[in-house]
Amino acid sequence: MDYRPLGASGLKVPALSFGAGTFGGSGPLFGHWGNSGAQEARRLVDICLEAGVNLFDTADVYSNGASEEVLGEAIKGRRDAVLISTKTSLPMGDGPADWGSSRSRLIRSVDAALKRLGTDYIDLLQLHAFDASTPIEEVLSTLDDLVRSGRLRYVGVSNFSGWQVMKSLGLADKHGYPRYVAHQVYYSLVGRDYEWELMPLGLDQGVGALVWSPLGWGRLTGKIRRGQPLPEKSRLHGTADFGPPVEDELLFKVVDALEVVAAETGKTVPQVAINWLLRRPTVSSVIIGARNEEQLRQNLGAVGWALTPEQIKALDDASAVTAPYPYFPYRRQEGFARLNPPAV
Repeated sequence: MDYRPLGASGLKVPALSFGAGTFGGSGPLFGHWGNSGAQEARRLVDICLEAGVNLFDTADVYSNGASEEVLGEAIKGRRDAVLISTKTSLPMGDGPADWGSSRSRLIRSVDAALKRLGTDYIDLLQLHAFDASTPIEEVLSTLDDLVRSGRLRYVGVSNFSGWQVMKSLGLADKHGYPRYVAHQVYYSLVGRDYEWELMPLGLDQGVGALVWSPLGWGRLTGKIRRGQPLPEKSRLHGTADFGPPVEDELLFKVVDALEVVAAETGKTVPQVAINWLLRRPTVSSVIIGARNEEQLRQNLGAVGWALTPEQIKALDDASAVTAPYPYFPYRRQEGFARLNPPAV
């Protein structure tokens, strides 16, 4: 397993990490992802550690805390061998104190997560969404206190816009608060919006990407093909509306290219899609999920080999779309491009 710095920090993370959203799954979204109990989760953790995958990502909102509880059971007795990443800020109830990143909410959320995980520290805490109702200075000063207390090692964000990340980093530098070193983002061959603004920001500011849904919300599994109906057992029947949309023609164009490369390499479509991501700038780790041992071993096969430049170009070309304003002039017009060469 390849280990990479998480952004500009000293923390080394594996190129592949494990998403524990399938642990203890319940409800209309997470129930479709998977519902591994403690015994099965411990087996999946065993396989991950054997392969060098030691970073496990979860969130308090995943099945209302059940994911953290099952992960805590699965790593019991080997806390020092793993890295735990969890997230908070999304609503955990209907009350006014049940959502956001206020000082009181962050402290309560971290303490609750520590209890569910059965540990006294979290390696990486990420804010799951930007809280526009709480001053950024309040958020950062609270995170600073939590780091100084030893309950957190590093801090990051997830699903932030460029200005939200940059303003937070500027204020962190101004006041000497911990900088965000990670940004957990959606990025895939059928969703390359991350490249327009957030990737250049990550390069400039030392913010590493932890990629969620690298298979385009389950669309790049190799089971969805042009001219064929959605497989009967696909979780997209129940979860498509929760995730990022993808136009059918783009999806089929990318799948066609993936199948060609998969045939050339002897790898599966998902393995090729994940391997492509591992070659992208700023990507520190790609989060893989699995409902069972077979899926996990398949996804682990995405490392240990490399696409050729020709194969990368074929996938780049198939997945390319016109950038939104104000980015498209920098890709299309020579004068703009000369001033600001693209990150990729």
